[in-house]
Order: sequence, then C-alpha cells, then structure tokens
Amino acid sequence: MNRSGTLKESPSQTAGPYVHIGCTPNLAGLAMYGGDLGAVMKTGPVQGQEITLKGTVYDGDAAALKDAMVEIWQADAAGLFNSANETRGKADPNFTGWGRSAADMQTGEFVFDTIKPGCVPFPDGRLQAPHISVWIVARGINVGLQTRLYFDDEADANATDPLLTHIADEYRVPTLLAKSEGGGVYRFDIHLQGPQETIFLDI
Repeated sequence: MNRSGTLKESPSQTAGPYVHIGCTPNLAGLAMYGGDLGAVMKTGPVQGQEITLKGTVYDGDAAALKDAMVEIWQADAAGLFNSANETRGKADPNFTGWGRSAADMQTGEFVFDTIKPGCVPFPDGRLQAPHISVWIVARGINVGLQTRLYFDDEADANATDPLLTHIADEYRVPTLLAKSEGGGVYRFDIHLQGPQETIFLDI
C-alpha cells in the first residue's frame, strides 16, 4: 500500500513450473481423470485424413522450451467445429476438435494425433485455407500466445486465405506453415523471438 492508501498493482506472473500440475497432471505424475484433458482428439473412427502434428517451441536463443504447453482448436475434415455454436451442419462426432500437449521434458517436442481440417468460411464468406488455431504457454510468458498453423502442401488455398494475404511482410508467412514430412506427419516449430520469429495474433 502506498501513502495515498491505495493498493499497488501486483506484478505479472508467468505460467511458472505449475502449469503441468494443473493442466496435465498425469504427465506430472499425478494419476487422475483417467488421462489428461485434450490428450486424445479422436474418440473413434474419424472422417478425413489422419495426421500427426509435431513441433518444438524455441526461445530467442534457439533453445527448446521443455516446459511449454500447447493447445490447438480446429475444424473437422468438413470444416465444421465440434461446438454448440456450429450452425452449418453436424461435426464429426468422433473428433473433439481440441487438444492439449505438454512438451516432452527431455526434447521439448509436442505431439498431436489429429486430422487435417477442412476449409472454414471467413465472416465475409470467403473460404479460409485449412488451418489450426494454436495457443502457447510456458515459463516466462505472462499471457498465452496465439498463432495459426497452415499447411505447406495447401499452396492454392493459402494463396487466397484472408489472413495470410493480409500479412504485409510476406517473407514471414512461412513461419505459419507446417511442413509435410511425409506419411501424414507435419512439423510446426514455434519461435518466440529471433530471425525466425513466428507471427503471433492479437486476439
């Protein structure tokens, strides 16, 4: 409390070392809930192309953040969301559309077993390229970071995507592209700072 009798604002806190205990307790060694929420996105046979998404979050010194946690939210193969607000049709009942993955404590790699999403309309009706919304938290990050993942083998759709075509610095667009490694595996590395800094969205 200062001399005027008012309380000062508390300093910002980062996610700290406790994010795994609260969000991925089974990974942290606390067995509960029958598994961590978001660990499984496919609850049965799914429609569309099944893919594995892998990546690593790097800091400004290109060091892997081994305590990062990543969440994704996406449409199903038909471009429909598993949400009560979805009015365009019924989404795949065996696909949750939401996942959470903590980085491997040894390598820093996160992994999602998911499906390749379909195109979703922009508010003005234009189709967006297949993409996945990504949220990142880790020690040292005060507020979770938002970005998007597109696919490098969707060149035609990417060329007309409302968000990608709005980016003034075109040379940075590749920071949003997941790279196909073959066999349905895509890699999407996230760089918090530096020459390869990922584009983050102010949402």
